[in-house]
Amino acid sequence: MTPSEELALLIADQWEAWMRSDPLFATSCGDQRFNDRLPDAGEEHYSSWRTQLDGFRQRLQKIERPTLPASDRLNADIFARMLDFEIAALDLHGYRLPLSRSGGFHIYLPDVYLYSPFGTLRDYENYISRLEGLRRYFDESIGLLRLGLRSGYLPPRVTLEGVDEALRAHIVDDPTRSVFFKPFEQFPASISEPDRQRLAAAAEDAIRRSVVPAYRLLLQFLQEEYLPGSRTGIAAAELPDGRAFYQERIHYFTTLELSPASIHATGQGEVQRIRAEMETVIRKTGFQGGFRPFIEFLRSDPRFYVTTPQALLEKTALVLKRMDGELPRLFKTLPRLPYGIREIPAFSAPGNTAAYYQPGSGDGSVAGNYYVNTYDLASRPLYEIEALSFHEAVPGHHLQIALQQELHDLPNFRRFAGFTSFVEGWALYSERLGLEVGFYQDPYSDFGRLSYEMWRACRLVVDTGMHALGWTRQQAIDFMADNTSSTLLNITNEVDRYIAWPGQALAYKLGELKISALRAFAENELGAKFNLREFHDVLLTAGALPLDILETRIREWVAEQH
Repeated sequence: MTPSEELALLIADQWEAWMRSDPLFATSCGDQRFNDRLPDAGEEHYSSWRTQLDGFRQRLQKIERPTLPASDRLNADIFARMLDFEIAALDLHGYRLPLSRSGGFHIYLPDVYLYSPFGTLRDYENYISRLEGLRRYFDESIGLLRLGLRSGYLPPRVTLEGVDEALRAHIVDDPTRSVFFKPFEQFPASISEPDRQRLAAAAEDAIRRSVVPAYRLLLQFLQEEYLPGSRTGIAAAELPDGRAFYQERIHYFTTLELSPASIHATGQGEVQRIRAEMETVIRKTGFQGGFRPFIEFLRSDPRFYVTTPQALLEKTALVLKRMDGELPRLFKTLPRLPYGIREIPAFSAPGNTAAYYQPGSGDGSVAGNYYVNTYDLASRPLYEIEALSFHEAVPGHHLQIALQQELHDLPNFRRFAGFTSFVEGWALYSERLGLEVGFYQDPYSDFGRLSYEMWRACRLVVDTGMHALGWTRQQAIDFMADNTSSTLLNITNEVDRYIAWPGQALAYKLGELKISALRAFAENELGAKFNLREFHDVLLTAGALPLDILETRIREWVAEQH
């Protein structure tokens, strides 16, 4: 067997193991073989997966890398990085903290139906099997949470506020009112009436016997054990081997070897730079007053807000439809998969972010979806719609992720996995692309764009501040409030998300800084020969990459253009 054949077999074996280990991820990738299953969630599962990953890493180390062709060397390098990141993360046991107001299995499981197929009897029966397995999954998850409490992986108490309400939303007397029943409210024409009645009755029974008891048991555990066992502190540094844990989180999410102090300093510098640009835009509006009064004006003037969810969705849709028409000016290759716009579900909206993107399925049967938070409309300003929508939909997450899924010449792990600093760095970079195709004409909207960039710069400051440098939660909230136009509800939810998810928030700005620097390098080196559509093609058509590998790719492309 040649080294290339060894590598291909190794990559295929790891992918197969991954699909079996995580059936929900398999479904999202378009692999329908395990649609009747939920993953395991106990400590044994994570220990076994770590052992498997180490075995794959040992096999990779035996392959003679120098003899591989360039495309296989790139696959091997990315594969090695992925294995190293995942093993390091498992070794520091962050998976023992899987629950917070802003994320966790209690929130993502109700969304499973959104990316599951429902075209055949088997599809519905598979989904019912998953409902029946929910009680087991919650039992194992509670066992993992208990282990976390015993081993010092104590959740910050503030990140659990509001979880009880999210859980109560699923403890229903009438199963047909459960979000888990949604797929049974309508059926394709191919399913007969008797089968519809049978399937609906089975779903009601599974919700009554498995789903509702699971959420009730988790609520009881939360109230009686998890909340009382939580900590008042917020820093990742307080966890077992906490400083190493946070350093690993930095490396995992950014793919860069950076210290908390250096990231903090970068953030402070970006805050000062963006603040100067914001002051310039304020003057353009003709507003008489300083920065703080302007922010209060933006947060309180009714002209910047709508009064119905439908109005917010309509304004969002109009912006994105206009951007759809401009995409060929920026890109040579566009994804075929469409995207839709949906409201964030009511049960999770109060503690959720302003918006998020849900990728479509890898087989093209489920579209991508841009979720907009319509809870508390007084916290959803219109001047943020352009930047937010470009980030989450196009040319941001949907364009990049859907295009990556359609790169069929790449191995599956590169089509369906990725690196946060690339994915989020691209989305933040995409916000600014609106300037190049005629958006942000309204200075208030341009201020919203700058405020979103400022928001990501502030993350470098407050994430490192809270987790490594002794900042309090209130310091972080105040810093965000002093430097962005975001409403206090959004700021508070975001700060609590950073507390619950150490290091993830660093990926956005650090990724965008690298992408912007590489574009500036290419423009400077190529001069009149620089072509933006070509640059974006090189950037996107290899999928999400670690930032150092991305830099090598761009520099090689620039060298080829001379």
